[in-house]
Amino acid sequence: MTVGRAARRKNREPQAVEQFGDHAAAALDLLELIELAWHDCYGETHPPSDVEADILLSGAGSLDLLIQAGRLAVTDWRDLRVNADNIRSRR
Repeated sequence: MTVGRAARRKNREPQAVEQFGDHAAAALDLLELIELAWHDCYGETHPPSDVEADILLSGAGSLDLLIQAGRLAVTDWRDLRVNADNIRSRR
C-alpha cells in the first residue's frame, strides 16, 4: 500500500512535536522538502525509513542541525549514516 506525502507528514507529527516543540511545523516542512529533493536526486518518492531516522537523530531537536542533516542526506546519505552511528555510539 502506498502512503502519500500528507499521510507521511501526519505519521511524523508526534515525533516532530516531541523533538522540535513549537518548531514542529517547520521541521515537518523541511522533511517534506527533503522528500522532494530526494525524489529529484534518487527518483524515489521519499528517503528510506532508516535515512529518515538518521536525519531526525542528527537533528537533535535543532532546526539548524536538522537542515544540515537533510542536506547531507540528499548529497550523500552514507555520510549521514556515519554521523548518526557516531551519535548512537555515544549514547
